[in-house]
Amino acid sequence: MMTDNDSLTVAVLRETVHGIPIEEYVEALETRLPDHEVVLARTPAEEREVVRDADVVAGMNVSDGVLENLGDDVELFACAFAGTGHLPMDGLRERGVAVTNASGVHGPNMGEHALAAILSFARRFHVARRQAAEDVWRSYPTKELAGSTVTVVGLGSIGTAVAQRLDAFGVETVGVRHSPEKGGPVDRVVGYDDEAAVDEAFAESSYVVLACPLTDTTAGLLDHEAFVTMPSDAVVVNMARGPVVDTDDLVGALQSHEIRGAALDVTDPEPLPSGHPLWDFDNVLVTPHNAGHTPAYYERLADIVAENVERIVDGRAAEEGFRNEVA
Repeated sequence: MMTDNDSLTVAVLRETVHGIPIEEYVEALETRLPDHEVVLARTPAEEREVVRDADVVAGMNVSDGVLENLGDDVELFACAFAGTGHLPMDGLRERGVAVTNASGVHGPNMGEHALAAILSFARRFHVARRQAAEDVWRSYPTKELAGSTVTVVGLGSIGTAVAQRLDAFGVETVGVRHSPEKGGPVDRVVGYDDEAAVDEAFAESSYVVLACPLTDTTAGLLDHEAFVTMPSDAVVVNMARGPVVDTDDLVGALQSHEIRGAALDVTDPEPLPSGHPLWDFDNVLVTPHNAGHTPAYYERLADIVAENVERIVDGRAAEEGFRNEVA
């Protein structure tokens, strides 16, 4: 256990998230860690230098240069993303460096994004926008969210936030997760391995929200068979990863009116190239992987990092591990 007088060095790497200045992250960490040193590396050379004497490294990615220069005192790499599949995990483990992620940071904003997409399709705002562009004043039919069924695929922090926000709208919610025995803030939970139950959830859902990681299980989860199973008035909201949806099958489902529409924050390929068929549908809302954007991003992330620094200081890291530690 360290003493209260021990000061740690937190090295912040230069890459930003959503274009938010990295200096805001540094400021948030300095506010929470007044007794510790927070150092910002602005160039590749500075990154290689500061990680040699750091105790904690915070950033989006770990370059080869950073990995090769990690000092013996580095205990933790605090990743600023929820996913860590892009990191050199084997190399970090070999150096005895623990890795944490940003799970929980995105819950509020992505929960709001999903709800906004659902309500937009329920009230058919895309029709109003199209008519407004043509100076047309004409009433059109809409739907109500209340009484519908929404399936949320993935009940981590993001899926949980979506389900919690749906609770006020009088909908039936179904959650899909790897361990259904863990439950969740939904009316019922099914497991990925129960294909019949997943198909049943799709068959009764007006909205299917994807908030799951990309794994062997979820890759291509929404394919032709899934779209045929869904009601023709179903809307897909994808905030997970592009390949969770088979893009060609989605285009086919939209062309054949097998589903009512889609709100896509992620696509496959990504970025969605100019001229792609998905740009041409009036009933497809595309946002540029923007659901994760929030002005509170660095504030929430700094809370996680600051707690983990204090765990190092008081010895809890050695005994209990870190908050958001990745296995």
